[in-house]
Amino acid sequence: MISLPQKPKVISNSGSEAVVEIEGLYPGYGLTLGTALRRVMLSSCEGAAATSFRLNNAAHEFSALPNIKEDLIEISLNLKKLRFKVFGDESQTLTMAVKGEREVRAKDFSKNSQVELTNPDALIATLTDKKAVLELEIRVEKGVGYSTLEERRRKEKLPIGTIEIDANFSPVVLVNSEVENMRVGEKTNYNRLRLYIKTDGTTDPLQAFDYSLSILTEQFSALRYEETVAEEEGPSSFADLRDNSEVAGTALEETGLSGRVYQAKTALFAAGFLMILLNPKILRFDLSFQLSFLATLGLLYISPHIEKFAGFLPRKFLIKESAVATLSAQI
Repeated sequence: MISLPQKPKVISNSGSEAVVEIEGLYPGYGLTLGTALRRVMLSSCEGAAATSFRLNNAAHEFSALPNIKEDLIEISLNLKKLRFKVFGDESQTLTMAVKGEREVRAKDFSKNSQVELTNPDALIATLTDKKAVLELEIRVEKGVGYSTLEERRRKEKLPIGTIEIDANFSPVVLVNSEVENMRVGEKTNYNRLRLYIKTDGTTDPLQAFDYSLSILTEQFSALRYEETVAEEEGPSSFADLRDNSEVAGTALEETGLSGRVYQAKTALFAAGFLMILLNPKILRFDLSFQLSFLATLGLLYISPHIEKFAGFLPRKFLIKESAVATLSAQI
């Protein structure tokens, strides 16, 4: 049997970088789990990023910008580096209006109670003249992984001058895994997995680790094959059994009765068989009637209400009331 690993141990955690260690992994499972956790953390953790912007009413990303050192391509690359924490599910808009010769940084955005910037000192653009003006508006959205603008083609029309950009939503920047052998009992080939996790500061590394575990658990649980057997409601009384034609051909062994009842039935059938052999009156009847007598005899000793068990007897062996009366009178 494949043994289970020990609980993860946190070696260090600084808020944006953490080291997690898992010991006691079955041989070969260190690489298996390490690769799966690394891929999920890098691609499936939720984050926020800028998805579009408007700058000085520029028509497209190749427009010329007077008195600004960077072109629109460089500015769009700088906007991709901004890291946000959004406290809600709806998209948010940030704006800024800057004048004069200076460097424009992320902290120049107007305050928004729903958005938090984790790298406010990130450079956006450089104004090279005292008369320079920069009016910028960006749209911040939540998402998962890396999203290209082709994947996010919107059905609604965007305002004139709005430029869409690729967005890296993942808050996990780096995940490295190391696997080494360790001793468990007499075996020395068990694995120790060590994960180095680094985030952009919007998400705690341990939260990203736990979230990736939950994603993998849900995905593997969905793949499990479980044969679902529908449980049918049983009859509420023996009268229902008697009137139910579906159980007329059911063997007594298949009725769910206890083993003691089945053993008693076997013994009583043997006794009835001896009675048939020793009583010449019963031998006058055909084989079908004799078998019916055996079945009736067994059920008669099991319950005083023999008619309530009639549903369990094979159709061709069922005894009519007149025949039972005739048999009882002749014995």
